[in-house]
Amino acid sequence: MSSAGTGGRVQPARPGDPSRVGPYRIIGRLGSGGMGTVHAGLTADGLRVAVKVIHPAQAEDREFRARFRREVQLSARVQGPCLVPLLAADPEADAPWLATAYAPGPTLNQYLADHGPLSGGTLYAFATGTAQALAAVHEADVVHRDVKPQNVILTPAGPRVLDFGIARAADGTSVTRTGVMTGTPGWISPEYYRTSAAGPEGDMFAWGALVAYAATGRLPFGTGAPDVVAFRVMSEDPDLDGVPGELREVVESALAKEPADRISAASAAQECSRLLASQTTQVLAGGDAPAPTRVGELVTAVWEIPAVDDPTWHAPSARSRRRTVTTVLVVAAVIGALAGGALAFPAAFPDDADRGGARDVVAGPSAASPARHTGGATGPAATPGPAVATHTADDARGIRVPTDPLAGVADPAFTRAGDETQPSDDEWRASTNASTQEEKDTAQAIGNDVRAMLATKGLEHLTATVTFNRRAQTVMVTGGPVSQLPEDDQEVFRRAGETASCTTLARRLQSSPTTWPYGRYSVFWKDSDGDTEADVLGFGRATDGCYNEVAGQWRGDESGMATAQMPSADRDEIRVADATDKAVTAAWRARVAEGDGVDPSAADDDISLGFDPAEKAAYVWIQDTYGGLIGRAQRDNFQDVARRTTCGKLRDEYSRNRSWQYIRWSVAVYSGNMGTPEFIGSGDCLS
Repeated sequence: MSSAGTGGRVQPARPGDPSRVGPYRIIGRLGSGGMGTVHAGLTADGLRVAVKVIHPAQAEDREFRARFRREVQLSARVQGPCLVPLLAADPEADAPWLATAYAPGPTLNQYLADHGPLSGGTLYAFATGTAQALAAVHEADVVHRDVKPQNVILTPAGPRVLDFGIARAADGTSVTRTGVMTGTPGWISPEYYRTSAAGPEGDMFAWGALVAYAATGRLPFGTGAPDVVAFRVMSEDPDLDGVPGELREVVESALAKEPADRISAASAAQECSRLLASQTTQVLAGGDAPAPTRVGELVTAVWEIPAVDDPTWHAPSARSRRRTVTTVLVVAAVIGALAGGALAFPAAFPDDADRGGARDVVAGPSAASPARHTGGATGPAATPGPAVATHTADDARGIRVPTDPLAGVADPAFTRAGDETQPSDDEWRASTNASTQEEKDTAQAIGNDVRAMLATKGLEHLTATVTFNRRAQTVMVTGGPVSQLPEDDQEVFRRAGETASCTTLARRLQSSPTTWPYGRYSVFWKDSDGDTEADVLGFGRATDGCYNEVAGQWRGDESGMATAQMPSADRDEIRVADATDKAVTAAWRARVAEGDGVDPSAADDDISLGFDPAEKAAYVWIQDTYGGLIGRAQRDNFQDVARRTTCGKLRDEYSRNRSWQYIRWSVAVYSGNMGTPEFIGSGDCLS
C-alpha cells in the first residue's frame, strides 16, 4: 500500500476514521490495503498530503512495527527527482503513520489501459525520470524491490516512483520478513528467483521491464501462472518489439540475465537523458533552440500527460459526520473501497453472453420473453439462482423503457428532441405545478421514484418538487432547500432525478406521442426557499435513452460506482450484499486455488459490493493489492467469477422478491493502492 494518492474522488471518511493525524486535518480517504488506510489530509496552509495509518492489528505486532519503523527510516533517507517525498511520520504512535506529498495522476497500468503505450518524448521522459528516481534510491544505499507499473504514477509534472513498503537497505537490513518471497511475478529478477538476492541490479531488471511495458503495452515476459513467468524470466529473451532503437539498447542491458551485466541506474539515467535531450531539441523551435540542461526541464519539456480532473478537497459537513447507524453500511462496501476517477473501459468484453440490452427499468425481458440462465460460479460458493426469470402481467418491472419513444411518429407534440441547450433559470422560474391529470400523474410517478431511490441511501429527507414548463417542453425536478449538502448526497439526488424523469417521460412519449409535449427534463438544487436562482445539476431528453449504454450494452461508470460505494439503508440490499460478497469471495478463492494462471496472493485481495439505485445495478470491485490481476486473462478470470456468482444471487432475489430492482452487474479492479477503478465488464443478468 502506497502512501501517495492519485487523482480522483476523495472518498468520505468512515465511522471511526480520525479527524486529525499528527499535524494534518483528515478530510476523507484515498484508499486502503492490507497494511492500513491512506487518508486525504491537509496541512495548515492547505497543502494536500496522503497519510498512511497502520491497522491496529498490525500495530500490535512487534515485528511489523519494527518493519514499519525501518520503512520510515529508509523513506526518509531517499530524496531525489521523480520520487514522492516523505513529509513526516510517527512510527511510535499507538496508530503508526507516515505522510507523503499527494501525487495526482493515474498509475502506468491505468494510463496504458486507457490511452495505450507511451511514445515519442513522453516515453523518453518516462525512462529518464524513473531511472533518475532509482539512481537516487540506490545512492542512498536503499533497494526498492517492488518496481512495477502500479508503483509509478504519471503526474502532470512527470513520472513519480513510490512505495518503499518492501524496500531493503543495501546492508541487507530488510523491511520484510526474511525467507518470504516479495515482489510481483514479471517484475522479479532472475537472481531473486534463484537465490533471493535483491540488490540494485534487481531494481534495474524491473526498470527495464517497466520501460518495455510503457513502450509497447505488453509485459516483456508475458502473462500466465507465476512459475511459467518465472521460467521465462530466467531462461528466455524478453519481447522488446516496438521499443525504439537506441532506447532498446538501454533496456536490453537492464534486462541482462546476469546482474553484473546490467546497466546501473545512474548510467541508465544519463543515457536516457541524452536521448531525451535529442527529443527535446526536436520539439523546441525545430532544433534551433538549445536543449535544456536540467533533467527536470528535459522531462517537462516533452511530457504530454494531461492534468487530471482533481476535484476540490473539502472537509465533510457536520451532517455527514453525524449520520447514524440507521444508514447501515452495505457490509461489503466497508472493506477496502477506493475512490473512482478516470475510467478505463476494455476494448471488448469476454463474450456475447454478457451483452444485455439494458432497456427496461431493470433491464429485464418482457413476460413473453423469459431470460436465459447463464449458470452459477465455480466453486462451493456458487449460487446459480433460478433457471428462468419471468415477469407476470402485473409485474411493473417488466414494463420496458423505450430508447427511442418517438420512432416512426410523423408529427410528435414534443418538438425539441434535437435541442441540447441547458434549461435556463428563467425557464425554471416560469415552471408551474401540475395542472392536468396527466401532469399530476407524471409528477407523482417521478416523485415516488426519486423518493424510493433516495431511501436506499438513507436520503429520504431530501424532497423533490416536480414542476412543468410547457413552452420549454421541460419537466423540472428541484431539490432543497438544504444548504451545504455533501457533494455525494447531491450527486445521488441528481442521478435519481434524471433517471426517474427520463423513464417516466419516455413511457409518456411512447403512449401519447402526438399529445404529450414534455420530453426534456432538468434537475435543479436550491439552498433556501427564497432562492430566485437554482443550480442546474443535470438535464437531458427522454428521446436519447435513459441508461448508460454503449452500442446497446449497459455499462457501469464512475458515477454508478461512487453511488454504490455509499452506505445503504435498505435491509434487503444489506442482506443480499452481505451474502453475495461472501459468495464471490469464496468462489474467487476456489478459482485461485485451481491455479488457473492467477497469483495465489490474489485470494487475499479485498472484494466489495454495493448497489446503485439509479441504474438498478450491483457493482463488484476488488482491491488488487498484490498485482495478481495485472493481465487481461487474470482479469477475465475474476470477471467471470464475479459475474456468475453475482448474477446467481441477483436472479434468485429477483424471482422471489417483487420489490427487487437490481439485475445489472458491473465489475471493476482497483490496481495496487490506487483510487482509479478499471471496469472489466458490465451487463444484464436477465439477458
